[in-house]
Amino acid sequence: MPADAPVAGASRRTRSPATVVAGRTALAASRSGAAWGAVFAVAVASSAVSYGTLYTSRASRRALADAYGSNHATSALFGPAPHLDTAAGFTAFKVGMSLMLLGAVWGLLTGTRLLRGEEDQGRWELLLAGGTTPRRATAQGLVGLGAGVAVLWALTAAGTVVAGHDPKVDIAVGSGCYFALAMVATAGMFAGVGAVAGQLVATRRQAAAWAATILGIAYAVRMVADAGVGLHGLVWASPLGWVEELGALTDPRPTALVPIAALTVVLAVVAVTLAGRRDLGAGLVPDRSRGRSRLGLLSGPMGLAVRLVRPTVLGWWAAIAVSGLLYGLVARSAATAVTGSSVHDVLSRLGATGSGAEAVLGVCFLVLAVLVAFAAAGQLTATRGEESSGRLDNLLTRPLSPAAWLGGRLAVAIVVLVVGGLLGGLAAWLGSASQHAGVRLGVVALAGLNLVPPALVVLGLGALALGLAPRAMSAVVYGYLAWSLLVVVIGGIGATGHWVLDTSVFHQMAASPAVPVDWTADAIMVGVAAVLAGCGIAAFGRRDLAGL
Repeated sequence: MPADAPVAGASRRTRSPATVVAGRTALAASRSGAAWGAVFAVAVASSAVSYGTLYTSRASRRALADAYGSNHATSALFGPAPHLDTAAGFTAFKVGMSLMLLGAVWGLLTGTRLLRGEEDQGRWELLLAGGTTPRRATAQGLVGLGAGVAVLWALTAAGTVVAGHDPKVDIAVGSGCYFALAMVATAGMFAGVGAVAGQLVATRRQAAAWAATILGIAYAVRMVADAGVGLHGLVWASPLGWVEELGALTDPRPTALVPIAALTVVLAVVAVTLAGRRDLGAGLVPDRSRGRSRLGLLSGPMGLAVRLVRPTVLGWWAAIAVSGLLYGLVARSAATAVTGSSVHDVLSRLGATGSGAEAVLGVCFLVLAVLVAFAAAGQLTATRGEESSGRLDNLLTRPLSPAAWLGGRLAVAIVVLVVGGLLGGLAAWLGSASQHAGVRLGVVALAGLNLVPPALVVLGLGALALGLAPRAMSAVVYGYLAWSLLVVVIGGIGATGHWVLDTSVFHQMAASPAVPVDWTADAIMVGVAAVLAGCGIAAFGRRDLAGL
């Protein structure tokens, strides 16, 4: 055969430069979207079906609607609760805000990973050497992300429609698809936010931190809008508020899709435009540099770790502190609203068996525990990034073992979590003290420390995954976090078996300050975390370094 003869089938295997980025991104985003879509579908279906089991009489349903329908405190935390006397309204209230936030987190993490993350790893240098440009590659990447959002919507809609066929649920096919669209709308918007952030800053980690900060601000604005303080108009200043205004499964208002679609399109156009105005591997926002070198904390690997994680950690600490302050501010008014109502029974099912502002804070601190646990996941992602980017190779050329390096990174993460828990407790006390809620500083400080053990379990699980299957670490950590949160949300109010609840790390945490801290349970969680981390460190020290 002549040397220049074409190889049979080569043309069929060659991808066009106009589709290669879209295909790669769509495949990765669809896999992730399918995994999270299954979680969304199970959450919606189990919530809808459990309603008929929990509230069997018209009186019990009416009591539930009366307790939550006009409660501004629960509206601020979980969104409005109309039509709770129906399975559709109950489902929208119970899982709506959780799925909106999880969708937003999925969107911003996936958007930064598959766009800026690919660039950080040097893959886009090879792609851009072919017949494409940065703008075209970014546009293709956004198309791929759209495919992932579509898969997430399809599975969520399937779960809603299947559950809706139950006569006790009775959700129409169109309503189920509309509800699924509302639940994944935040995924599309914050994938766009992540894409734009990736054009502005120089690394994926910075982009994710910027996008997460925007999400935190959006949640805080929506929370104030729904707190019953006369500022409901602020709901239109938050993307989460737009999704809330869709009224999925209760009072459909499709006009709220206009700002959602407009923002998504604008973000996509901005990301594509900015991609053509910067150099590969750089960001449009210049790094702050000074004439004099800054060598602080660079005397060893742990100091370097502190320098690397400092910007992200400060953002997480700020988010935890602001959330704690907001919860403290509404604790007294919420306690007044729930006193003597059936909401008190619901709080008791969530573990907050106390009374007054401390009972409300017991449930609010569950949200803070989730934030602290996500901060732990962020530390693990940064640790994995040091290895996958190749920077760890330079450190290990010194007399430093892989196990010692990982142990140091986990020690830094533990300090981050402890300080974050204390900040959340102190901020909640400041907010409640300003309202004269009668919450003691010592009690809330201990409640802040109580937020740390669940996060340590997540940290230990991530360390084990990092040692055994580094490429699957993010999926393991965030998958378990999503499962733990959904189990608590669904099981705390629904008819979920105790053995299922026990699989949630947040269920093992006492609802302090509503009840005293369970030091035995905390000690067990710390012990489990230590064993997991120890095994992970040992496994990490015995394997070869692995890139992406």
